[in-house]
Amino acid sequence: MLREVLAICFWAICPLLLSAYEAPEDKEDIFASRACPAFLVFDSAAFLADMTIELPCHCKPEETHSVVWYYQKQVGSMNTKVLTDFEGTTVVESSKVGRGSDLRSRFSIRLFSLLIFRVQKADSGHYICGTASGEFFYGYDVDVQEVRQVLFPWNVKQRTRVQEAEHISIKTEKFQVFTRYGPWSKCDRCDVRGEQMRGGLCYIKSIYLHVRYQRESDTEAPCGSSAVPQQFGLSGSSYGAKLEVRNCHTPCPPKPTTSPERQALLQFLEFDDRSSSGVTIHFHNHPTDSDLVLTCPGAKPQYAVAWDKGSAPLYRSQYMEGLNKTSRVFIDTGHHLHFRPVRLEDKGSYFCWLQGELAAEIRLGVYLHLGRLRQISDPESVYALQVILVCYAGISAIFQEDIKADCYLFNQYIDVSFPVVCDSFKCFYI
Repeated sequence: MLREVLAICFWAICPLLLSAYEAPEDKEDIFASRACPAFLVFDSAAFLADMTIELPCHCKPEETHSVVWYYQKQVGSMNTKVLTDFEGTTVVESSKVGRGSDLRSRFSIRLFSLLIFRVQKADSGHYICGTASGEFFYGYDVDVQEVRQVLFPWNVKQRTRVQEAEHISIKTEKFQVFTRYGPWSKCDRCDVRGEQMRGGLCYIKSIYLHVRYQRESDTEAPCGSSAVPQQFGLSGSSYGAKLEVRNCHTPCPPKPTTSPERQALLQFLEFDDRSSSGVTIHFHNHPTDSDLVLTCPGAKPQYAVAWDKGSAPLYRSQYMEGLNKTSRVFIDTGHHLHFRPVRLEDKGSYFCWLQGELAAEIRLGVYLHLGRLRQISDPESVYALQVILVCYAGISAIFQEDIKADCYLFNQYIDVSFPVVCDSFKCFYI
């Protein structure tokens, strides 16, 4: 009887479960509302290095269910990289993507959009959305700019000079180079002193830009864009982005009140109240004397990100990459926390903030790396092989002399009509 009841329930609920996976008919198809251009053009876009960028495939035929992205440094180049996730069967874990790794190991395709993790200057070029059969739908001209200058609150004189000259850096009869600043980010912390950032990208203004590249303004383009004529001589110049940091202070949103008894108990146990504030906790163990990069879970390129070790804030004015060339712990322009290398004193709890709110806690454990896999080319391995060969040669020489001596004594006590001949390891009659 019970089996019959379960079977009836299953057949009654099964159609409801299946209908949950049906796409709604009244939902607008964004690809059907935008037609692909008859002639392939490129959207010019500029980004800061070490960021995660997203390139949407804005148009495609309705019958196309998967896309392939193509990368070319220059249009028409014979060196083309095919970026495909094999219809979703390949997954890239962004937290394990390292700086300097190949482009093919730092991308992902999600809902037809191309995501590139920790983009580098070498990734600048043309990205084309298409199919494996050779159809092309949409293209981007990407210019990745490295930060050449960072301005902090304590450098007031330099900030004033830069603000006066930020609109016009280089000006000639044919073009003008300037820095385009974005809006200030939100304060990255609350109830304590925080920091705000804004990035300035290098742009060029000219009426001689290539018409195949689409831009917000017909006369402006990123300095590294292919829309800029090579005759301007900017391809090999040391242009780059700028980063500006200033202090800020903003209150945190109200939190649920804690009873005095609970607060007293937490203080008695020396319990960090931030660990009980609902933030997610992540655990990571890492060996000493090796590099480590921590990424704030849920961070996006446009988010304001901050790091704390315990209750000590790690301000960019002290830990920004490039401030101190000998610094072992630093924060890059992509908001990643670097350890080069990790040491035992680095273990502990690290808190990251997103958009001024505490987002996650990473409990880092550091252990001694007692052993490693030896290579035949290691100096220790070469020395061990030399010792083994020398010992083997010495033992072989001693053993050969002993055999010759034994054969000589043996010949003294046997019949001379049967002489004994000895080689390196044995004696035998003739």
